[in-house]
Amino acid sequence: MVSTIPAANNPIDVVENILSRRAYEMERRSPNEVVVEVQGRWNDMLLFFSWEETMHCLHISCLLNIEDKQKDHNKIFELLALINDDLWIGHFSYWTEQKMPVFRHAMFYNQDNHDFYAQLTNIMDIAIKECERMYPIFNIVMTKGLDPKQALYPMLMRTSGQA
Repeated sequence: MVSTIPAANNPIDVVENILSRRAYEMERRSPNEVVVEVQGRWNDMLLFFSWEETMHCLHISCLLNIEDKQKDHNKIFELLALINDDLWIGHFSYWTEQKMPVFRHAMFYNQDNHDFYAQLTNIMDIAIKECERMYPIFNIVMTKGLDPKQALYPMLMRTSGQA
């Protein structure tokens, strides 16, 4: 699919175009950074886009707004390892400054890439979908201290047939 968006020197302009087409309210914090709040099923998420010009890299992160009530972060790090094992695109990490989980992905940007708009749209959708899918699991581990394997168990079960 060829994009109808003209090439830009700064992919943040492309991000803004996608977000405005989706009618999201966004804040351009600098020429190289934009943030948007996305309403999720469980809680609102913050999507950050940051352009690193020297590396020609666009960094995308989606912050899950979950209050970490655990003093011992071993369970959170174990959960991150288990979750990331199954991800093909992006990864989850723990933002120690905010004490919240975050989905991260980076894309190299070449203004001659005519598929960049579609690729970026797909990555945004994947980030939101993965955050929605993992929110309940992060929440129960971070607020109740549930064992990560136990928290992930329902997701590991395969269903057969129909009810």
